[in-house]
Amino acid sequence: MTVILDPDCPFEELLEEIREKFRENARFWGNVQMALMLEGRALTAEEEFCIVNAITDNSGVEILCLIDTDADRMEQCEKALDQKLMELSARTGQFYRGDLSRGESLESEASIVIIGDVRHGARVTAKGNIVILGELRGTAHAGAAGNGEAVVAALEMAPLQIKIADIAARYGDRGKRLGKGPMVASVENCRICAKPIKKSFLEVLNLK
Repeated sequence: MTVILDPDCPFEELLEEIREKFRENARFWGNVQMALMLEGRALTAEEEFCIVNAITDNSGVEILCLIDTDADRMEQCEKALDQKLMELSARTGQFYRGDLSRGESLESEASIVIIGDVRHGARVTAKGNIVILGELRGTAHAGAAGNGEAVVAALEMAPLQIKIADIAARYGDRGKRLGKGPMVASVENCRICAKPIKKSFLEVLNLK
């Protein structure tokens, strides 16, 4: 998450605006874990700490780390994110880091979390859920053993085809986006339905 800060606003006013914005939109955010980037003005470590507290105290957002150009802090952020992803992997069954290119395929006996893109012409198959922390431009088949409650989720969704259990939807060869931002596809009324994720990415999935 990136927060753009007014460079001219007095810091206390800025802090109060942040509190108000996140308090008003707490229901929209839900309970979610994020890395935070602050842009627009130079901040001291104390000011950064105040902003993080303003966000977490007025919403369900948990800030895993701050992202900036500081090499040490970037390394700490990466470690924090990796730890959370490994926790997710332990719950969902399989964890894969890297992009899948045309002609490549990946299969899982459980659910799978992919840190990377599934590109045009690539294929992912899982007996559980498929979570892509990147773009889905290829083919995804979740619930391959017949689990119609499985889902396919991606940060950007422009697939060739999505299949859940025995129900499939093909979207053409041009890779048109199904919507803006993170989306989740599931079976509704015997058809594949893709919707934007409007709260916690992980909470929506309820991965098993």
